[in-house]
Amino acid sequence: MAEIASLGMAERSRRRKLKLDPLWLALPGLAFLALFLILPTAQMLSLSFFDRITGALSFSAFSRIWNGGPYLAVLSTTFSVALWTTALCVGLGYPLAYWLSRKPPRQQRIAALFVLLPFWTSALIKNFSWLVLLGRNGIIAKTMAAIGVKGGDQLLFGRTTVVFAMVHTLLPLAVVTMLPVMNQIDRRLMMAASTLGANNARAFWQVFFQLSMRGVAAAGLLVLVASLGFFITPALVGGAKDTMIGQLIILQINELQNWQLGSALATILLISTIATCFAYDLIFGLSSATTGGEQPTRPDGLVRRAGLAIVNLLGMICGRVEEVWKRNIRGLRGGALLSIYAWAMIAMLLVPIIAFIPMAFTGSTFLSFPPPSWSARWFEQFAASPLWLGAMIRSFSIGFAAAAITLLIAAMAALGVARTRSRLGSVAFLLCLSPMMVPSIVIAIALFYLFARISLVASDIGIIIGHTVIAMPVVFMVMLATFKGYDWNLDAAASTLGAGRLRIFWRVTLPLVTSGLAVGFVTGFLQSFEELTVALFIGGGIKTTLPKQMWDGILLQVSPVIAAPSVVVLIVVIVMFAIIEFVQSRHPRSSP
Repeated sequence: MAEIASLGMAERSRRRKLKLDPLWLALPGLAFLALFLILPTAQMLSLSFFDRITGALSFSAFSRIWNGGPYLAVLSTTFSVALWTTALCVGLGYPLAYWLSRKPPRQQRIAALFVLLPFWTSALIKNFSWLVLLGRNGIIAKTMAAIGVKGGDQLLFGRTTVVFAMVHTLLPLAVVTMLPVMNQIDRRLMMAASTLGANNARAFWQVFFQLSMRGVAAAGLLVLVASLGFFITPALVGGAKDTMIGQLIILQINELQNWQLGSALATILLISTIATCFAYDLIFGLSSATTGGEQPTRPDGLVRRAGLAIVNLLGMICGRVEEVWKRNIRGLRGGALLSIYAWAMIAMLLVPIIAFIPMAFTGSTFLSFPPPSWSARWFEQFAASPLWLGAMIRSFSIGFAAAAITLLIAAMAALGVARTRSRLGSVAFLLCLSPMMVPSIVIAIALFYLFARISLVASDIGIIIGHTVIAMPVVFMVMLATFKGYDWNLDAAASTLGAGRLRIFWRVTLPLVTSGLAVGFVTGFLQSFEELTVALFIGGGIKTTLPKQMWDGILLQVSPVIAAPSVVVLIVVIVMFAIIEFVQSRHPRSSP
């Protein structure tokens, strides 16, 4: 009998070993990224090392860049603007994220919608709105002249304006990256610090701030990577001296057809981005943090010791300031000041979006705020234009297709990563996030080079694939948060009651992750609906999406009709947010 029992145990052990690891679910997503991100990027970057005429190995493009001239100036401008944008986004966004983290869940979701609305509204709309508001005849210039302040006619086309507009565009990204980390911090730790004699300021700096550094580091990295590849803002509100590397790449490839030099610039941009990611990982330990490590940095590291010293010093200074404030200033608490700051920042984020709505109803032949007269004729022109309507219909169809494909492969990958016990899970995690670490302009150019060889340029399928690549990491993170927060004991309980796997999925798992699936789909749709870079290259000037048509309208013929589709885009974003809130209110347990 003992021998039979031993054989039974051996058989069960063998079956367990033969059981597939859930990580296999990530294979379709990883194969997709390998085929449409890693392979085309490597092919495109290889062009920079070969002469475009003879095909021989050549480093002439890199020599041309490093030998001076405008290229080094553009690189310097790119990194200067990106660093300033990153520092300001993190510095200005941290108090806003902290204020949101103190709200109850429902109030936090509603307040966060006001931050997310500018985030998901097209950068084209926001930057063109600033172009009107900050113009020589704009309302800000007129207000400055009325109160006797000079310089209102010189607000545009300068470095300061470029940084300001980029901070406005990317600030919500920093906030939504820091907020989840802050929400995970146990507030009882602050109370414990208070019971040990620390006032609110010291408890914040020495407890809460240190625990939130993982989110701060991740926000800084994402904003920096996004800033390095930016081209919309400097193209619209910047001057010739504010040209960034993204604009130069577009010029070399789209207009001059110089693939070798354009690829060399893209190579430098990509290497700079990867080097930044590695530097961030060495300093902040992002790889361990993202995979759930408890210690994001080495406890004895020089950077950590220096950071702790700075934080302790800030805690002491702010603690003294708080004591002086309480003794001498009464009736206005720090929480009230934080709320004032938060609502002021939200108002600033919403200004260019709200201002664009009345611009669409102007009766004038040029955009201005406030409009000199009112008319709906620009909406009539928009509705009567086959070009605009075709672009809008294509954007909707591509958006739904890209969202469905992205949700399928991202959800499978997230489920595999969430359930696996394999060490390869962290590798799969980083690969799924890799499109976020590659500037979108590099992705677009790489896909353009690949699709030109397989006749997918100027096709809806090509644009859908490009949008899926770009949307993959965001949807993956949404679904990963959903599956990480799901109680898998419910599935085990259903199994013990005799339910099969398919029945468990349909009757238990699926209803409880509905909210996450809805958020993932909407996120994928908005990523596609607002995307310009892929459409700019892969569309080939024939398959025009709504953002691409708006871009052409802004650059080629500035007309108030541009404001009409902008209002349509805003309505679409608001409707999508309403859907998210409705689903989350009905399925609060599955909210990511």
